[in-house]
Amino acid sequence: MNRTCFPFIHTPWRRTTKLLGGDWGSSGFSIVLLQLHRSRERDIVSNTKRREMEREKEMKQSKFKSICVFCGSSQGKKSSYQDAAIELGKELVMLLQSNSVSRNIDLVYGGGSVGLMGLVSQAVHDGGRHVLGVIPKTLMPREIIGETVGEVKAVADMHQRKAEMAKQSDAFIALPGGYGTLEELLEMITWAQLGIHDKPVGLLNVDGYYNSLLSFIDKAVEEGFINPSARHIIVSAPTAKELVKKLEEYFPRHERVASKLSWEMGKLGYSSKCDISR
Repeated sequence: MNRTCFPFIHTPWRRTTKLLGGDWGSSGFSIVLLQLHRSRERDIVSNTKRREMEREKEMKQSKFKSICVFCGSSQGKKSSYQDAAIELGKELVMLLQSNSVSRNIDLVYGGGSVGLMGLVSQAVHDGGRHVLGVIPKTLMPREIIGETVGEVKAVADMHQRKAEMAKQSDAFIALPGGYGTLEELLEMITWAQLGIHDKPVGLLNVDGYYNSLLSFIDKAVEEGFINPSARHIIVSAPTAKELVKKLEEYFPRHERVASKLSWEMGKLGYSSKCDISR
C-alpha cells in the first residue's frame, strides 16, 4: 500500500489509534485503512470516467458553428438531386446539434424558397435550427414564393450577397446548380487560394454531377495552371454524411498568395467592415 496516501501510517501505533479516536486494535486499524483505500479507488474511477466523458463530448462536437450551402433555384430533372438536398439539410441538423456552442446562425444560404435552396433550408428549419437567407433585393420576387423559413437578409447586389454569406459561415458546400452556384463556389475556392480565408469548401457530387468540373480542375493542374497543392482546396464526396466528415477533417495544404490579415476587402469591392476571413 502506498504510504504517501495515508500520512498517519508514519506515526507510532499508539499515537495513530489515538488520532483515530481510541484504542482500535490491529483489526480495527486494518478496517479503517481498507475503507480509506476503497474510497480512494472510487475517487480514481469517478475521475477517470469524468475525463472520458469530457473527451467523448469534445470528439462529438463539430468545429463548425454555421455552414453555407450554395445550390440551384431549380430542383433539377433527377429526384436524386432533391433527395440529396433534403439529406444534406438533415445531416447539417445532426451535425449542428452536436455542437454545444450557442449561436444564432446554423445554415446560411441564398435566401430563396424555390428549387434545391428551398428544400435544404426547409429541412434544416424543420430540424429546429436557425436559417439565414441572404438575397439581393432584385431577386426576391423571382426566388421567394410564399412564406420563407428563418431569417431573410436583403442586400444590394451579388457582391454583398457573397461577402455576407462568407462572413457568416465556417464552411461551404455546393449542391448541384447552374451558373450562379458555380460562380459562388469558384469564388470561395479562389479566395481560399489567395489567402482571404482558410475555410473548407465541399462539393456534394450527387450522381457524378460535378465529375466534369473535377476533371477540368485536374486538367488545369496537369497543364500547370493550378498548383497541385491548391487542388486539395476542394473536398468532394457523393453523400452528405461522407462530405461533412471530410470537411471536418480538412486541413489547408496549399500555399496562400498572401496572409488573410493583409487583405483589405474594401479594395475588392466589399465593405471594409466585412471580415470574410473570420
